[in-house]
Amino acid sequence: MMTPPVKSGPRYNDLISSPKVRVIDENGENLGVMYTREAIEQAAEVGLDLVEVSPNADPPVCKFLDVGKYRYEAQKKANAQRKTQKTQEIKEIKMRPNIDDHDYDVKMRNVARFIEEGDKVKVTLRFRGRELSHQQLGMNLLKRVQDDTAEVAKVEAWPRMEGRQMLMVLSPK
Repeated sequence: MMTPPVKSGPRYNDLISSPKVRVIDENGENLGVMYTREAIEQAAEVGLDLVEVSPNADPPVCKFLDVGKYRYEAQKKANAQRKTQKTQEIKEIKMRPNIDDHDYDVKMRNVARFIEEGDKVKVTLRFRGRELSHQQLGMNLLKRVQDDTAEVAKVEAWPRMEGRQMLMVLSPK
């Protein structure tokens, strides 16, 4: 036996399960608490549906609305919210342990810009050859990065070694 598809969105007309509801007409005026049957009939007289707008209230609040239009408006609102929502990306900045001051400043400007835009920043320190035996230089550099970004970012993942790389993740405060 097949079950009917689950309806999404607000309940309306015969789908409203509560015996009594608080009714608001199409002009936004409170008509008070009445039986659901009576409210559906009144809505039909005006040519609208009885739509449950606040199902958790006691008694539930229903309004005289056009269901199709109500759903369309709700969908439009949800799409607009999705459009304005920013997803957080992870940007990566790569450095070497013996980085020059000017190069460091350029990288730090990029880190500041990424943090400002609300993205996380992964600072990767690449060791080559004998640099690997001087890991304290890398730790000092990442400590310097942390200190320089202290006002705008917090350390999400503390510096750790992964093979020949030392990684640290910063996220906006």
